[in-house]
Amino acid sequence: MSTTLLGLYRPGTTLLHRLRAGTKLVALFLAGIVVVAVRGPVSGVLALTVAVALVRWSGMGLRVLLRTLRGILVVAALLAAYQAWQQGWPRAVESVTDLVALVLLATVLTVTTPIDEVLDAVTVALGPFRRLGVDPGRAALAFSLMIRAVPTTIEIADRTRDAAVARGLQRDPRARLVPLVIRVVAEARATGDALHARGIGDD
Repeated sequence: MSTTLLGLYRPGTTLLHRLRAGTKLVALFLAGIVVVAVRGPVSGVLALTVAVALVRWSGMGLRVLLRTLRGILVVAALLAAYQAWQQGWPRAVESVTDLVALVLLATVLTVTTPIDEVLDAVTVALGPFRRLGVDPGRAALAFSLMIRAVPTTIEIADRTRDAAVARGLQRDPRARLVPLVIRVVAEARATGDALHARGIGDD
């Protein structure tokens, strides 16, 4: 299982670092709703501008930022081309800016918040639902796997791109997309097998 997410946290003294994990999770959730609900390229550019401002405020290092953007920009470029072809450039700009903004906001959360605090906040928030049959610990585990999937997928995209470049196929979309999908599925299966081997998720 990838531990990329665990390495993203950077201790600091900014207000973003001092905010409680639960507060940041709620803010990220609400931001996601607003970004998706408000349509148009202008709103997308505005969301991206706010995300970039928070990135600078968080003290995120250039290396982390480039690592985050390098992989997602490949996906964003493919998404932009498809959306421009199907629905025009305004829709393409909206989709790409929304995607990059949400990824940057999620990265700000992981950079300014220890993963243990995030999982504790999720567990506490789901506590009242225990009487309805919800297992807060298992839900927190699922949440952590979901968050880890973002940097892991970016890392896989980087390796896939490098492999395509090494073979001289950097301009062939199939040389990137097909191996990327196969590797992401293989990573998911490996994660599932690892959890199963530890008895996690078994009744």
